[in-house]
Order: sequence, then structure tokens, then C-alpha cells
Amino acid sequence: MALTAEVKEELAGIVEPKTAARAAELTSILRFSGGLHLISSRIAIESELETPQLARRIRKDLAELYGVRSDVSMISGSGTRRGESYLVRVQDGGETLARQTGLLDARRRPIRGLPNRLTTGTKAELAAVWRGAFLAAGSLTDPGRSAALEITCPGNESAMALVGAAGRLGVAAKAREVRGVHRVVIRDGEAISAMLVLMGAHGTVKAWEELRQRREVRATANRLVNFDDANLRRSAQAAVAACARVERAMEILSDDIPEHLRYAGELRLRFRDASLDELGHHADPPMTKDAIAGRIRRLLAMADKRAQDLGLPGTDANLPPGLDDV
Repeated sequence: MALTAEVKEELAGIVEPKTAARAAELTSILRFSGGLHLISSRIAIESELETPQLARRIRKDLAELYGVRSDVSMISGSGTRRGESYLVRVQDGGETLARQTGLLDARRRPIRGLPNRLTTGTKAELAAVWRGAFLAAGSLTDPGRSAALEITCPGNESAMALVGAAGRLGVAAKAREVRGVHRVVIRDGEAISAMLVLMGAHGTVKAWEELRQRREVRATANRLVNFDDANLRRSAQAAVAACARVERAMEILSDDIPEHLRYAGELRLRFRDASLDELGHHADPPMTKDAIAGRIRRLLAMADKRAQDLGLPGTDANLPPGLDDV
């Protein structure tokens, strides 16, 4: 949640120079943070916001862009509500404002999504729509396997409008519904960074990218360590199994072992923890890994054939429990 608060604080401080983009952001905030209500048979617009900074910004935009006066009240936290929030309400002129911002159509019917002029607007307006939606109902989780930039939407229509706006900005977003709640989610790390930049969160995206890179490096290092550990375990198990089989082979064959095969077997038993490559270096004269492996393989095959002819247990009889036959 700290990361979300940092993004919202940075976005709330952006001064949008273009009136059209400023209006698009305001409309988006009104859509994703509240809705239309009937108060004393009159249409009012209410917007529930998380911070007093954002509430002051909305009231200022309402006055400067549409010339309407708004009231603000604080809502205390409760069992289901985290912390305090701030309710901005426009009652006088609420219906006119709803039509101007596209929350009502010409026949006084509520528009459930976003006005078409916004979702097909300029790049600056589309970015402002996403900035307003994030300020109103967005969240950003830490980079990692479950990283996500998410917007909670009032309905499917607004979710699909937001997905379309992201698509026009070149960012892939998906709408999903979980337990009746509609959300728009961006999960790809590069796409999250791109959207943060488009919305104007340049400072936060830098910190987010640094954290993402550190975690990716750490994850890669952990994977390599685990890979090395697994290889070492497999090598150690193979060496133990090979030594057990060579010991059994020399018991079975006793004095009937060709000298070159006996030498390879004795090397294996003398340097129990060594790899085949290391065994080859210990030989005199030095041998290749394949030459050592071939001799040990022939020694075991000869012993297994002799054991089968005599009706004795083979070279795998001495393998410790839990080790695969090597």
C-alpha cells in the first residue's frame, strides 16, 4: 500500500496544462470514485476520495473548469473502511455538471462507461483518463511474481472503456470480475512501467524499476544457486552409487579382473568424491573422462555377467537405500 500512496501523491501533484486533458482526468475521477445520487429530488454528484490533497484538487477543478461550487465532508473509518476518506459533493448544478462531464446523456440517462469523446481522444486525454482512474480507485503492488497495476471499476462498461483507452496508448490491460467486483489489471512489468510513465509518475516508476531489477537479479541468483546445489547433490549421489557398485564388482570378480579395469576401479575407490574428469587427472598417465567412465562401465558389466552366471546378487546389491542405480 505504501507504493500505491507514493504513486497517488506524485500524480495528485501534476499540473495538467491542457484544459481538455484536465477535464478528462476530472471526469474519470468522478466516474471511478463516486456516482450520481438523488437528493431532495435533485441530481447530485458525489466523489469519495482518500486524501485531503486530492479533495482540494477536485474542488478546484470543479470551480475552474465548470464554475460549480462543491462541499466536502470527512468520513471516519469503520470496521470495513480503512482510515478516513473525504466526500466531495456537488448538489447545486449537479445535473448540469453530470451532462457536461458525460455522466448523464441528453435524456437524463446515466452513462455507465466513459464518454466516447474521452476514450477516442488524444494521447494526453487518454493518459489523463487513466491518471484519474488510478487516483480514484487504483493500486500498485511491489514488483515480483504477483506485480499488478489495478483499477477497481464501478461496472463492466467502465472497465471495458479503460481497457480500450489503455490499448490506444499501446499498453495491454485486461478486465476481470472477481466476486462481483470489476477490475482492470496490468501485470506485465514493462507494461506497468509504461503506464506509470504515461500517467506522469516518473519519480515512482524509477524507484519501482530499480526494485524490480534488484528482485530479478536476486531471483536469478537464487535459481543459479539452487541449480548448482542440485547438480552437486546429483554428482555426490552418483559418486556414492558408483563406489558401492565398484566395491561389489571387485568382490565378485576377485582376482579375475583385467589390470586396466582394476586400475580404474581402484581410482574410483581411492578418490570417492572426485568427478570422472578429476579421476582422469589422478590417473598415471592422465586419462580422459570418457576413458575412465568406459573402463568402470566395462568392469561393472563384467561383474554383473559373472554374478548372473553364478546366481549371485549383482553390483547394485550394495547400493545405499534411496540412491538410483548409476
